[in-house]
Amino acid sequence: MDALLPYFALAGFVAVVMAAFTWPARRIRRRGTAGGGLGGALAAYEEAFRATGHAAHHEIRAQSDRKTPTDSPDPLRPRGKRR
Repeated sequence: MDALLPYFALAGFVAVVMAAFTWPARRIRRRGTAGGGLGGALAAYEEAFRATGHAAHHEIRAQSDRKTPTDSPDPLRPRGKRR
C-alpha cells in the first residue's frame, strides 16, 4: 500500500486542480463575462499564427458583403414584367 501512496496523492492533486479550473469556467460561462476579451485574444492569435485562415475569413466576409439582396419571387407575375 505504501508504494501506491504517491499515485493516490498525484491523482488527488490532479482532481483538485481540475476542480479549481472548472469552478471559474462555469461561473464565466454562466455570466458571459469572457466574451469580448477572449474573442479579442483569439482574433489576435488567429491573425498572428494562422495567416491563411485569417485571410480566408476576411475574404469570406468581403464576399458576403458583395452579395446584393434580391426581391422575393412573385408567383403571379412573370419575371420580365414590372409595374
